[in-house]
Order: sequence, then C-alpha cells, then structure tokens
Amino acid sequence: MMPKSILPLVLLLSLVVKADAAPAAQPQRESGGSSAAAPGEQLYRQHCAQCHDGPIPGAPQRIVFSMLGPDNVLQALTEGVMKMQADALSSVEKKLLAEHLGESELSAGKSEPLWFCSADPASETRERGEGAVPRWGATPGNTRFIDAPTAQLEKDQVSRLKLKWSFVYPNATRARSQPTVHNGAVYVGSQDGTVYALDLYTGCVRWTYRAEAEVRSSVVIGAGDGKGEGRLFFGDFRGNVYSISAKDGALQWKMSLEDHPDLTITGSPSLHDKLLYVPMSSREWATAANPGYSCCTFRGGVAAINVEDGSRVWTTYTIDKPVRTGEFNANGQARWAPSGVPVWNSPTIDVKRNRLYVGTGENYSSPATKTSDAVIAMDLTTGEIQWIYQATSGDAWNLACNLDGGTNCPKEDGPDFDIGASPILLQLANGKELVLAGQKSGVVFALDPEKNGELLWRRKIGAGGFLGGVHWGMAGYGDTLYAPIADKPMGKHSGGERNPGLFSLDANTGEINWYSRTHNRCGPDAHPACDPSLSAAITAIPGVVFAGGLDGYLRAFDSRDGSILWEYATDREFETGYGARGYGGSIESDGPLVVEGHVLINSGYSFGGQIPGNVLLAFTVEGK
Repeated sequence: MMPKSILPLVLLLSLVVKADAAPAAQPQRESGGSSAAAPGEQLYRQHCAQCHDGPIPGAPQRIVFSMLGPDNVLQALTEGVMKMQADALSSVEKKLLAEHLGESELSAGKSEPLWFCSADPASETRERGEGAVPRWGATPGNTRFIDAPTAQLEKDQVSRLKLKWSFVYPNATRARSQPTVHNGAVYVGSQDGTVYALDLYTGCVRWTYRAEAEVRSSVVIGAGDGKGEGRLFFGDFRGNVYSISAKDGALQWKMSLEDHPDLTITGSPSLHDKLLYVPMSSREWATAANPGYSCCTFRGGVAAINVEDGSRVWTTYTIDKPVRTGEFNANGQARWAPSGVPVWNSPTIDVKRNRLYVGTGENYSSPATKTSDAVIAMDLTTGEIQWIYQATSGDAWNLACNLDGGTNCPKEDGPDFDIGASPILLQLANGKELVLAGQKSGVVFALDPEKNGELLWRRKIGAGGFLGGVHWGMAGYGDTLYAPIADKPMGKHSGGERNPGLFSLDANTGEINWYSRTHNRCGPDAHPACDPSLSAAITAIPGVVFAGGLDGYLRAFDSRDGSILWEYATDREFETGYGARGYGGSIESDGPLVVEGHVLINSGYSFGGQIPGNVLLAFTVEGK
C-alpha cells in the first residue's frame, strides 16, 4: 500500500491511467491555424504552470487533471487543498480553469439532453433481438471475430453503410467504453460514470445507472440470476466492481478491490462459470513523477470475484509484495521494489485447459522483474500461475523518466513496451490452438498453450514506441491474425520506419499475407492531433476487418487483400433527432462492434493529445 505520509494533494490529483501518457489535448475543437491560447490555458500558464509543469515536490504533473475531471478540480480550488493558492482567482476564473484542465464542462453547466424511449423497448424488441456480443473480445478467446449469424452483414453490403443514429454522451470529451449487445439493448459506459442501456434499433435510452467514476471498459453481460433477469458487470476508474440488473439498471452488489490507492480498472472483466475475472491496473506510473513520492508500491494482477455476492475468491499478483530497497531518491524518499506490472487488458479464457491468459505492462521501479511485458497463464479455479513468457526483459519506467531530472525514474528507463492488447486464443484449421499476442514494440508472436507458452514464432511489423506497435487489440479467424499498428512517433524509444495500418499474418508461421497502409488524410485545417495510426482495437467479420484510426476515420478492409471497402470520417459534428449535438474525434482504445446488421463505434478521445469527441455512432445499410 502507499505510505501514509504521501501528501493528500497527490492522492486527490493522481487519477490517471497507464495507457494515456501524452500531454492532454485541449477541450476546444481547435484547428491547426490558431496560436492564441484559450482563457483557461492563459490562467494555467499564469498561476499553475510554474509548479505543475516542473519537478516540484507535492505538485502533480498536468497530465493528471483531465482524468480528475472539472468538478474535482474546482472543489480543490474552492474548498480543498488548493484553496489558498487559488484565492487570487475570481469564481469565474476558477470555473474556466477547472473546465480547461478537466477537459469538459462542470456538471452544473450545460448538459446535452437525453432521449428516453417512450415505451418499454425491451418488450417490443425481445423477439427480434437475435444477436448478442456480451464481452470485449466477442468470444472467450478474445478473437474479436463476430460470426455471420451475429453480424448479419455481408461483405458486399459494407460499401452501402450509412449512419442510422448517433448518441451524444453528456459531460464527455472522450468515448472509450466498447458497447456490448443483448436482446436488442446496447450497454455502454461513459466518462462521467453513467452506464447506458440504449435501444439498438433507435438509439433511445432505456435506463441509466451512475457509477462512482468513469467506466472505461466494456460492460459484461451475465447469464441471469435464476429468475430470468440478466446481470451486467463492470468496473470503474476507482477500482469499484458492480453488478446491476440488465432490465432496469438496479444495483445488486458493489465491491471495491481496495488493493492500492492508485489502483484502477482499465481492461474489461471476463466472466466464466460464476467467476468474474477483473484485471488490475494503476495510475501510480504518473504519481511517480512527483519527486516527493516514495516510489513505488503498486502491483498488478487479476482478482476473481463471485458473481452471486461480490466476494473475492482469489487474487493473483504479477509480482511479489514491494519492500524498501534501502535506497532513497534525491528528495530523501524511500525507494520500493518490485512494483508495477499492471494488467490493462481483458483476461482470455481457456476452458479446455482451465486457464486464463493476460498481458502485462512494465515495472515502475528497479529492478525489473521477469513478469513485466509478459504473457502470464493462470489457473481459472485457484489463480496459480502456470507459466510466464516474457517478451521484453529489463523494462522499468514511469512518468518521471519523461521529465528532466526525474528523481523517481528507474535506472532501466524504459522502453515501456507493454502487452496492452488481450492475448488471443485461436484454433487453427488443423485443430491446433495458439496464444497470439502483440506488443507496443511492434512485435507479434505465437505461443504454444500445450507446452507452457513455448515460443512458436515472432515477427516485428512496426517501429514501436510509447504509443506505437500493437496497442489495444488484434483479431483472429481461422489461420489468420489481423494486427493494427499505431506507430505514432512519440518517446525516445520510437525508431525505424513507421508502419501505420493493418497487417494480415499467417497464424501458423507469422509470415505476412498483406499490409494495408493507412495514408495521411489530415488536411491543413485538421486538428493538430490528426494522425493515420491504428491504435484502437479492431474487429473482424467474415470477409471484412473494421478498424478506427486516430484521425477519426472508421474503415472497412477486405480481409483477402487489405483493400478498403468503405470509410467514414467521424471527426465532425453530429446532430441527433432529440436536440443533442456532439462531435466525433479520434477512435482510440475500444473497437467496432457488428451485430444484427449494425456497426457501432465510439468516436472521440481527448486524453493523450488526441482529438476529443463524445459520440456513439450506429451504421446500417438502410441508414436512418
């Protein structure tokens, strides 16, 4: 656990997650032609930057504020730990500063309206709701392949896709919770913590539930509680896990993982046989930028939760418990190790071998361990680690390494090559099964689950880097692995030729079938963050691979040769039929969903220097 002596300000303002590590984008939708700073930015530079842009003990780096949100920033300025420092600001200036740093409007400000269904759509659509995609990876093996009966969309229909409806998330500048679908309902989380049940066919709201914090991952659909009422499971940014009714959103239980003050849930939980497997990630990688922080004490892992009552059955950590090393940083703070190795992907279920597989991130302090940047196999029943394959050794890194004189930077200093995408358990045409994984280094590889993770092949397809290589999710079907590559130039470990786009590989050998480069479509008036990289997870259906880009384009690739069948620019304004207006932006983190002829995609990602937005879009051949 974090030492008790840590400043309350750090505990309050260090709410940030591992996967988002670049300077935050401005909430305004700026073009590349304006150099004038927004009023909130001017206030920040005048009153805040001297502490929060530099290595000042007790002052969190600016990167944390957008995850904190404007309401918490305003509370700190008016009543909390920053009240004295903010006394010179007027109430209007405090609100401007809070909304600027929090990257959205205060909850007391203007909020987009919601369109609630006029009748009970569940009773009207239950008979026609045939398709179901109840989890992040579409299948227990996280293949991200949706079969033809579920997708109900043929390859020759894709070119005729049109926008059917759009949903605007209120109080949001990013949309990253991948929807799940069952019985004609779309379940999705949001930045302000609201979980929505939307009607698949119209986009109207059936019900809402408000969690304590942002719901970043997918909602998982359960099989029911014996009374015919299904359940939904999800985690929030503060490490809470919830079970609510799929019918009306009523809370059934809530529990907190409570392992560490910086613990968060980024990856989607996985459900199997009455156990919910929850990945444990952390924001301590950013907290460590504070030179007054005693680094580092978080350890990643997986917690197995009983779905009946929310009790914890077991927890398996990716490292041993951190202890004092006997060393101190330049500010006299004790160093701790081992630390880090977060899990920020959805666990992959292997029923045949009674195992789950996860990918891990880097260590936060020295020395690096054998479990960082690795694929780890655990027993489904007990959590016991069965085997470990480490893709990159010696990787210890935290945000202090990006700052001049960062006192908490580990001696290894990177390269921060997490395995952020869920491993894929894929059955080949010959019946053999492989565990396939991709890494931020730009490397993809295959392991043999029958031989304790023995390496079968390894292929480098991207330059890699801080926001490079394979980031959020690949797809697999038959003998083919589809891998998106980001390769956005960022960080000192980025190098080599950039390969933004989509690769098709022979899953048996790792040989490249084809590569489709996503060319830069960003014009002179585009947002400064416009980039053709494919960082978000992808999704495959028979004959087609759907992929969203940081430039806001949603593209459909022909799975035979990588040619583009259809594309749609989501980086624009959307007007709904119920009075709400929203924007699309970068497509990041979550991937497309295809069910009952509908293609669903979130658009907008304000954090990480990308294009903000707040819409969920639904496309069909018929359109509106």
